[in-house]
Amino acid sequence: MEDVAKNNTLQKPIVYGIPNCDITKKTMDWFKKNKTAVIFHDYKVEGITKEKLTEWSKKISWEILLNKKSSTWRGIPVSRQEKITNHTAAIALMLEHNSIIKRPVIEYGDQLLVGFNEEAYKGLLNIPLQKKPEPLE
Repeated sequence: MEDVAKNNTLQKPIVYGIPNCDITKKTMDWFKKNKTAVIFHDYKVEGITKEKLTEWSKKISWEILLNKKSSTWRGIPVSRQEKITNHTAAIALMLEHNSIIKRPVIEYGDQLLVGFNEEAYKGLLNIPLQKKPEPLE
């Protein structure tokens, strides 16, 4: 599997996700609306590597990457869930069930964002934040 981040010479944000995920769709729509080209990495087609998950978990906690609110997590036997107590166990589970990775994960340069967060995206891309209007007196 090719590491798209290493070959990202144009430094476009890389959105990792699943195309039928509502949050991933919302993220892709946000980038399109803000006229920002991205590279999309589809977990279902391209998978994910142990190296990439390890790299991410050095930047953010594996607890953030592992989506314990997902239907995939709920489908895992409780006896197995109880064994996911550290980085190694979490990465093994994410490799086995890549749908359990919180979506989307966005890489841009050395930055990493997880989930939909419009303000964080604006900060990532240096888009000025709109000030809220002052209340009228």
